[in-house]
Amino acid sequence: KDNGDDGDDHYYVVTNKWQTFTTFPITADNVRHLAQYCDEFLVHGVDVEGKQCGILQDLVTLLGESSPIPVTYAGGVRSLEDLDLVNELGQGRVDCTVGSALDIFGGTLPYRDVVEWHNSQQQQEK
Repeated sequence: KDNGDDGDDHYYVVTNKWQTFTTFPITADNVRHLAQYCDEFLVHGVDVEGKQCGILQDLVTLLGESSPIPVTYAGGVRSLEDLDLVNELGQGRVDCTVGSALDIFGGTLPYRDVVEWHNSQQQQEK
């Protein structure tokens, strides 16, 4: 996310192992435009990826409001509450991945709890 002095607070597409920022902002219009060429989006919140510091709420909201295709968000998940927040902010249209926060990867979030959370969400959708 660019929080520069110019008032620009957009997220940008990043390439080259998340090292090179492009000039292509993540906006509702750009998400809809790119969707014409994709079956699904996988969006990494690189500012929080692997840090277990919480999700990028404004990015998840943008994705939930604007993506006409399936989207999976990755980055910052640290708890079941974060999973609930992705579900809420993404309007039930944004999935998410959990990585380093899982106990199987050295984190504190039990894998079993995530599976149970997921299964309960599946039951609610039926």
